[in-house]
Amino acid sequence: MALAVRRRSAREETARRGEEIYERDIEPTLAEDQHGRVVAIDVDSGDWAIADEVLQAAADLRVQRPEANDVWLLRVGYRALHSFGGQRLRSPS
Repeated sequence: MALAVRRRSAREETARRGEEIYERDIEPTLAEDQHGRVVAIDVDSGDWAIADEVLQAAADLRVQRPEANDVWLLRVGYRALHSFGGQRLRSPS
């Protein structure tokens, strides 16, 4: 038995659809105490899961939707899932 493999959407399309689903269906349902948590969205079905960490949100979504192929991840209340950089180290005097 051969497994059907779906091609993933272009990243930009996955991002667009994920943001649309988040803003329309998910964000209005979230309480203020969800700030900083991670949402994993299956952009094909609109199903989603929320957790404190990326891997847990993705795993929880896979339980609901094992066939999820195009998944968008975001952090509630932030423009980016992760930040890069950090505090600048002081140079030795």
